[in-house]
Amino acid sequence: MGYFSIFLIAIGLSMDSLAVSISSGILMKKSCTLTSLKIAFIMGAFQGGMALLGWCLGFRFSNYIQDFDHWIAFLLLTYLGGKMIYESLHKKDSSLSSLSNKTLLALGIATSIDALAVGIGLAFLKNDIFLPSLIIALTTFILSLSGIYCGIRLGKNQKLNVEFLGGIILIAIGFKILLEHTLTNISLF
Repeated sequence: MGYFSIFLIAIGLSMDSLAVSISSGILMKKSCTLTSLKIAFIMGAFQGGMALLGWCLGFRFSNYIQDFDHWIAFLLLTYLGGKMIYESLHKKDSSLSSLSNKTLLALGIATSIDALAVGIGLAFLKNDIFLPSLIIALTTFILSLSGIYCGIRLGKNQKLNVEFLGGIILIAIGFKILLEHTLTNISLF
């Protein structure tokens, strides 16, 4: 598989992380370089790491995870999005508590389950995984960092209930993942 194909796969995989990063930036409201780097690092590390893990486990594990991976991502993202919406409606100043390490790790897992499947696919193709997983991690890191700064700019708009909007985005990502996986598994005939 060529570098361009790997780069396109990396961009596709990082779209959920990008959306989560925009939501995180919205919650931050003001720029904090250390927090921004931490979020982007977690998103990139999980994308690249899950691709590597999928490759290492090969297709033997794919039969076990493919039946419910989308449900795990859906439940995690819906829970976190619902929590953000709840907190936005109860107006306690919790914007940075929503970005706790525990929350970021759950978001990293939820957004990178597809990377596990890609890693398994690369194992089927007998491709080397180290360079592809590095490209996936770096692409996700860069796009996530960009998304955070876009979210911070959005978060400065005081007319928006941005925490509510961020929760809606996370729930929408969860539904997208669920629909992509369930609709492809449904036989119309």
